[in-house]
Amino acid sequence: MIEVKNISKSVPGGRKLLDNISFTVRKGEFVGILGASGAGKTLTLRCLNGLLRPDTGSVVVPDEEGQAQDITRAGKRKLRQLRRRIGVVFQGYHLIRRLTAIDNVLVGRLGQINTMRSLLYGFTDREREIAMEALQQVKMNHLSAVAVGRMSGGEMQRVAIARAIFQSPNLLLADEPLSNLDPSNARTIMKLIQPLARQMPVIGVFHQPEMTARYCTRVIAIKEGRVIYDGDPVLTHGQLADIYGEELRQIEEQPKGNYEHNLL
Repeated sequence: MIEVKNISKSVPGGRKLLDNISFTVRKGEFVGILGASGAGKTLTLRCLNGLLRPDTGSVVVPDEEGQAQDITRAGKRKLRQLRRRIGVVFQGYHLIRRLTAIDNVLVGRLGQINTMRSLLYGFTDREREIAMEALQQVKMNHLSAVAVGRMSGGEMQRVAIARAIFQSPNLLLADEPLSNLDPSNARTIMKLIQPLARQMPVIGVFHQPEMTARYCTRVIAIKEGRVIYDGDPVLTHGQLADIYGEELRQIEEQPKGNYEHNLL
């Protein structure tokens, strides 16, 4: 479980980027965060994994022993330990293009092994087996020896998901994982992420309300740094208009992006 309590973040001068954001996500939930550009979605996600410290509030996550810890107050050493158990799938993949798929997956656990071991002999045969199992889970085991720089965007995102799985996380965060993908690949990625919620809480930032309606168990909408909706993932056109404002027209004009059509 992750519990976010009243997190706020301001810029010099006092303007609030995040204003008392609160929510709780448990294992079994796949939560999509929606909002117009600049609403505070990615800033919220960065607070959840300790990349950004809010001015006030708390973000409580389990540590390696399952004990609740406030990541916003963790020192450097404790923060590193907590982040080892938070898997992240990025918009831009964050893969090393010259390395193979399996080597990119193995890199996901560098922070969990002894520095001397990583320098002298790297990963064990068992770790390689587990990495291959993670690639198999996302249907990429047949390309395990291929450099990711030779892959399509959808294939690279699958490798990124496998890398997150390989970390054995307590929480999975996805930061706009569909942004560079066509509708077909976007659906594939959502189908891969969705079942992971059975193992851990999954929270993702998205720009595609039709995808969150179809695959998420719940939606949180953020507008001007505040939570304005938290509930059923299927939203009415009026609710979407309230969330996105003028940006809704651009969303509806995306190829096959008509909200009502994609719910059929």
